[in-house]
Amino acid sequence: MLYGREHEQAAVDDLLAQARDGRSGALLLRGEAGIGKTALLDDAVERAGKAFRVIRAAGVEYEAELPFAGLSLLLASGLDRLDVLPGPQRRALETAFGLGDGSAEPGTAPAAGAADRLLVGLATLGLLAELAAERPLLCVIDDVQWLDKASLDALLLAARRLQAEGVALLLAARTEGGAAPFDRRLGLPELRVAALADADATRVLTERAGPDLPAAVRDRLLAEAAGNPLALTELPVASGPQAHTAAGLPLTSRLLIAFHGQVTGLPPATQTLLLVAAAEESGELDVVLPAAAALGIGAEHLTPAEETGLVTVAPDRRIAFRHPLLRSAILQRAPHHQRLTVHRTIAEALPEGDRRTWHLALAATAPDAALADALERTAVRTGRRGGHGGAAAYERAARLTPDRDGATRRLVLAAEAATEEGELTRAEALADEAAARTDSPFAHALLDHVRATAHFWRGSYPTAYRLLLDAALAVDHSTADGTAGGAADGAADGAADDTEGGAAIEPAHAARMLFQAFHAAWYAGEEPVADVLDRLAALPLAADDPVAPLARYLPAAVLPALGRPAAALPAAREAVEAARRAGAESPADLVQLCGATLILGRDEETVDLGGELVAEARAKGALGVMPTLQFFLAEAELFHGRHADAELTATEALALAQDTGQHQWVSQLSALLAYLAALDGRTDRCTDLAATSLATTGPQTAAPAAGHPWAQWALALHDLGQGRAAGAADRLHALTTGPHRHHVSATRAVPDLVEAAVRLGTPDRAAEPYERFARWTAAADRPWAEALRLRCQALLGPDELAEPAYLAALDLHATAHRPFEHARTALLYGEWLRRTRRRTDARPHLTAALETFDRLAAHPWSTRARTELSATGTPAPQAPLTPLNSLTPLNSLTPLNSLTPQELQIARLAAQGLTNRDIAAQLFLSPRTVAHHLYKAYPKLGITSRTALLTVL
Repeated sequence: MLYGREHEQAAVDDLLAQARDGRSGALLLRGEAGIGKTALLDDAVERAGKAFRVIRAAGVEYEAELPFAGLSLLLASGLDRLDVLPGPQRRALETAFGLGDGSAEPGTAPAAGAADRLLVGLATLGLLAELAAERPLLCVIDDVQWLDKASLDALLLAARRLQAEGVALLLAARTEGGAAPFDRRLGLPELRVAALADADATRVLTERAGPDLPAAVRDRLLAEAAGNPLALTELPVASGPQAHTAAGLPLTSRLLIAFHGQVTGLPPATQTLLLVAAAEESGELDVVLPAAAALGIGAEHLTPAEETGLVTVAPDRRIAFRHPLLRSAILQRAPHHQRLTVHRTIAEALPEGDRRTWHLALAATAPDAALADALERTAVRTGRRGGHGGAAAYERAARLTPDRDGATRRLVLAAEAATEEGELTRAEALADEAAARTDSPFAHALLDHVRATAHFWRGSYPTAYRLLLDAALAVDHSTADGTAGGAADGAADGAADDTEGGAAIEPAHAARMLFQAFHAAWYAGEEPVADVLDRLAALPLAADDPVAPLARYLPAAVLPALGRPAAALPAAREAVEAARRAGAESPADLVQLCGATLILGRDEETVDLGGELVAEARAKGALGVMPTLQFFLAEAELFHGRHADAELTATEALALAQDTGQHQWVSQLSALLAYLAALDGRTDRCTDLAATSLATTGPQTAAPAAGHPWAQWALALHDLGQGRAAGAADRLHALTTGPHRHHVSATRAVPDLVEAAVRLGTPDRAAEPYERFARWTAAADRPWAEALRLRCQALLGPDELAEPAYLAALDLHATAHRPFEHARTALLYGEWLRRTRRRTDARPHLTAALETFDRLAAHPWSTRARTELSATGTPAPQAPLTPLNSLTPLNSLTPLNSLTPQELQIARLAAQGLTNRDIAAQLFLSPRTVAHHLYKAYPKLGITSRTALLTVL
């Protein structure tokens, strides 16, 4: 019976009702230890009844570093349905759970890194949807503060993508008190579970202690419990000296002492059996009882604990403690030597594998070479499974390694793994410790790489650039000793390289460091970019090295955009084919090449290559690289005037970037979507997305957000479209003359600066950026770029040369399908003609511009063209009646304008004949969510069935 929890129960009832209606939802209960979270979870299971399928798991303190331990327990009952998942997702989940090695099936594309955590999350989504196919599903997860990070990340990703499956996800986390307070924000709806009111607390205490409790004792217990239900239940059990000893301690400590007292009253054999059950993370009787038997304890010794209600044995043969604090109390009260013995016996009861290794490590008291090797193998498997915890395994292996060089090598690997897991502070501490133990230049180069990555994600781009550049320069003079060589190889196969001496750092390794240095330098300024590229061009790479084509292409594509000499730029397709022939890992090794094509205006190559690599990444399950690729692709689609396609691409990419915690691309994509909103005048969406972009940074980042240049351009374009030339000019001048002036967005924004400055009567503000833009257009050698330069020239004057420049620009626009920029040039020319009193000549250009802006739903520009056309004395056509959608600027002359990006994307795929399951696999949704969106799209399109989609689209 729960007292005083009507508010919380109502919230849970809403979640369950939503699931019964076929909608999914999640709720996180937060509160201090003993506040009643577990009781609410139990109550939810009762309220769900037989109408729901229920699956349940809980975080366990000793499991926190064991990847996917919680998730495997939660999904155990659904593993017989793995075959319904798309191949890459199924293989990722099998690998995560140790059911496979992640290799591809014959005739299928191999998984792009079985370590892709995003795939595990998507597989979790698919399996939850499958388990909810017959009746609603209730997922209950207790003690989230102790859930291993890999499991939590997978569940959060699934929770964010659950929509129409009928899944209720109910979690509980401790926020203060005890050993593991949990303050991480998960992005889920939350409900704070507060202390009971006095009247309800009194009812709980009376039920527990009886009505005859002396008033003085009752009042003391009520005051000590402070409305905590567990305290009201357990403190009355503590008596005499024990209660006096606990006076003045924090409530959680008093509860632990109360549990100590209850356990102390049990037979010694029962206490030891409970210690085994507390230390064994799963509670499986098939493990606990054999481990206890090795200590001379039998199953019958569990009976006293069951009779007192401290534990129960569930139908699945798992021991469940009455409360998680009871498990903590049992572990805390046990002497250290006894815990070591218990962990050793548990390990002996387990089969070979990571769980056995972890328990042996917990039992270790001295260096052990064999155990250290086993831990390193565990770390390697952890990385391949996509789990967090590899750093902890490598570090623990280092502590158990007898020889100094081997321990140092493992510390290097631990630092690298911590970087991969996003634990930047831990990575730097491990790097510092390893660096103090070795003189190897190669090892120091690897550790500088670790430090540089930490600085990069904090926004310290100049520091990251310098560290990476210095590390890469070690190619000229370093030699690798055994420590360094092992560090280079260990991550791949977990084996130490005992070779003394050896060769210098491979040029290919230096090239990869320089690629990352280029990424950091891109945000640090033009000079660092040029310095990195000069070093990259000078590397002695073999012609058949997989990284050579990119190492040659990148300087040739970027240096001319900076006004520097460079080798002739080959076609991107040639570089791609050369890289593939040399064995480049696609698409991961080709992603920077895709972005480089934009820098010198090779937008058509970006569309071609970006589309190909996105499709390849989607098929292989290489989802971690997709936000990057899709950002480049969306940029190119935007520049080609394919605004709807750009919005679809960027919207999907933003969701993936959020799912994978890629702050840089969340910022960039939010800003790009803000620009698209500025194009059609969605003021609130533009400003909201720009604010999101500017506020989105990585952990401990102090530098401007990665999307700052795009966000400033978006806000400036919005100002320009609304007639606020002063605001636009201020933003654009800062952008095109500042440290990011070499960025793609800053370069392409110069024509907008010219227009704003001329409208203000201050063309000199645009003079220097225009000169740079003119040099860039000459290097780019693209008709559309020259058309934009000519438009700028016409605006800047002199006036008598404006018309030839406008006409030449329009001729060049006609050769490249970039409708938005073509229409803007026609609008500016028409405005110029009207100002020179040539109204008749102005009308056809203004009319053409208006038609294009209407077709593109570029509403601010349509308004401007319509006003100009009316000023010529010709009534402008009435604006189309377009219900402006808050999500997407689609063609206002079709019924598609009311579809969301996801609805349009699903409708397009369905029109191609793909099934709901096929579409779900492509878009990383559940089939039921796909069906839900299709049925929402039909009435908007004026159709009633799937067969009509092809005609409409």
